[in-house]
Amino acid sequence: MKQKSWNINLEEMMEAGVHFGHQARKWNPKMASYIFTERKGIHILNLTQTARFLSEACDLVATASSKGKQFLIVGTKYQAADLVASASIKARCHYVNQKWLGGMLTNWSTIEKRLQRFKDLENKEKTGVFNQLPKKEAATLKRQLTQLQKYLNGIKYMTSLPDIVIIIDQQKEITAIQECITLGIPTICLVDTDCDPDLTDIPIPANDDARASIRWILNKLTLAISVGRYNSIKIE
Repeated sequence: MKQKSWNINLEEMMEAGVHFGHQARKWNPKMASYIFTERKGIHILNLTQTARFLSEACDLVATASSKGKQFLIVGTKYQAADLVASASIKARCHYVNQKWLGGMLTNWSTIEKRLQRFKDLENKEKTGVFNQLPKKEAATLKRQLTQLQKYLNGIKYMTSLPDIVIIIDQQKEITAIQECITLGIPTICLVDTDCDPDLTDIPIPANDDARASIRWILNKLTLAISVGRYNSIKIE
């Protein structure tokens, strides 16, 4: 779904601090082509590059969404966790915002069993089964349910591997990226100046620490997903 513009405004990006990179001494040389300059020991990202890659990513997710594809958004750092959850829920995407459990994708059959256990325990709680059990057993099951809710709530309705994975922090979510590479799942990833853009299919050069920056990028991507879904309904 090719769009002429996703209303990607350079001034808005600057206000959100999207252009601020990391300290110059911590940079990854592979990010050189995405860096505009260095200021007071901090690398400044080239926002025209950010706009180009973000627009490409929006086109991709809108097209995929119009075809009924499924998305997983991953961001477990404390600055991003609540933003990831709210944006994902709004755009009806799956998400992981607490901790990436190793094998979440590459060992999907095991995760499916945990999801089934999660749903079973939720059902028992709702139907009052816990209240009929001995206190110790009920307490143990409630603890299990709390843990499963914490880590799996965002993928509760994911019935198969996602078609596209959106990642907020490459450094923190490297295990998720490696699993996507192993399985051949396309990724869209925010890449700050200390990242390796070669590890993702569509790198979006951006500040991956500031909440305003993360929110701005996420809003654009999830809007494109929602637009794709809406257009598919209109076509039908």
